[in-house]
Amino acid sequence: MNFNKAYVYILSNKHRNVLYIGVTNDLERRIAEHKNGVGSVFTKKYTAHELLYYEIHSNIKQAIAREKQLKEWKKDWKIDLIKTMNFEMNNLAHDWEYDLDVRSTD
Repeated sequence: MNFNKAYVYILSNKHRNVLYIGVTNDLERRIAEHKNGVGSVFTKKYTAHELLYYEIHSNIKQAIAREKQLKEWKKDWKIDLIKTMNFEMNNLAHDWEYDLDVRSTD
C-alpha cells in the first residue's frame, strides 16, 4: 500500500446507466471490495463494479477535494471526462485479480 498516492475513480454497471465516484489509497483492493459487495451500499445495489476512469493524486486531501468536485458535475460532464481516458468506456479492471481479505476495509 502506497500512502503517498490517492486515487479518485469512477465505476459503472454493465449498462453504463449509473456512475459512482469514490476515493481510495489502494485502487486494486478497493475495486475488489466493490466486486465483493464490501463497503458501499450504492455499488452493491446497482452492481456498479466496472472501473471506467481513475486519477492519481499525490495525497488523500487532494483526492478528496477532486472527488467532491466531480460529484457536483453533471452526468454528461463526467462521461466526457471518462472518455478522455477510456473512449469506449470499457472496464479498465476486467482482468485484475486481487486476493481480497474481506475483513479489511477503509
